[in-house]
Amino acid sequence: MTDTATPETVFYLDCDTGIDDALALAYLLGTAGDRLVGIGATSGNVAAAVGAENTLRLLGLAGATVPVALGEHHPRRGSFDGGAPHVHGADGVGGVPLPESDSRLVAESAVELLADLVERFGERLHIIAIAPLTTISRALDVIPDLASRVDGITLMGGAVTVPGNITPHAEANIANDAQAAAHVLAAEWRSATVVPLDVTMRHRFEPRDTAELARDAGALATAVSAMFEAYFDFYEPGLGVRAAPLHDPLAAAIALGDVVIEQSLRGALAVDTSDSPERGRTTRADTGPSTTTVLEVGGDAAERILRGARTPRLR
Repeated sequence: MTDTATPETVFYLDCDTGIDDALALAYLLGTAGDRLVGIGATSGNVAAAVGAENTLRLLGLAGATVPVALGEHHPRRGSFDGGAPHVHGADGVGGVPLPESDSRLVAESAVELLADLVERFGERLHIIAIAPLTTISRALDVIPDLASRVDGITLMGGAVTVPGNITPHAEANIANDAQAAAHVLAAEWRSATVVPLDVTMRHRFEPRDTAELARDAGALATAVSAMFEAYFDFYEPGLGVRAAPLHDPLAAAIALGDVVIEQSLRGALAVDTSDSPERGRTTRADTGPSTTTVLEVGGDAAERILRGARTPRLR
């Protein structure tokens, strides 16, 4: 698990449910089970409301009941830009039809849900953030001591020693709300782990993995497998092979300790919040709270994620 997580640790997921978020959710349901105690949907790959609906429908496929709340739609500065339909499809799930869920969003906002979970679980609660950090930043406004009251945070975002994926300098989750990212990384978390493109781009699913994911599997794994066809379509021209990186699932697996960190950087990270072409760039800083920025993990991360997402409890 992460440095401080234990088998009693419970998890709050902040997501922008596109294709890799869907795999991360399947993995978390299969691996953490009822220790996934809440989910918030923030605008990123898709609008927050679309991501929330996708999440409810995916949970329905798994027969899982987890509170889902609507998070922030617009970034801290500016407006939501429409997401990434060229990557995840207009619906965020690659055009794969998902049956409507019988469940509905909770009445409270994602910030309110997180606040309730902090009161309930305190230091047992670990935040997994795989979306732009707008909702987590707003939560820090409402709960000023959030960072010291929870177990920690694991976030997917940034590009420290490699190019970005939305600009030459910046990764999408950070660039989509640079102000929020700077705010979150400046907080004094008990434990903060950053999972950037430096490591996520090296761990991928290929068609053989998605075929295995769907083999004798339940409705959720089958749907996620189908979604990856759109993800492969997007990544194949750039990678030169039919494959797709495991951005969000890798962050989830690191948070649970299912994948072990082998190489990392310790120290502060800064986010460029200017209006320059380098907006959203993440760089090492001389001052500020220390984070663990993951550069490599041990073992076959794709196999671990595949195994977790195919667990029998989801069938």
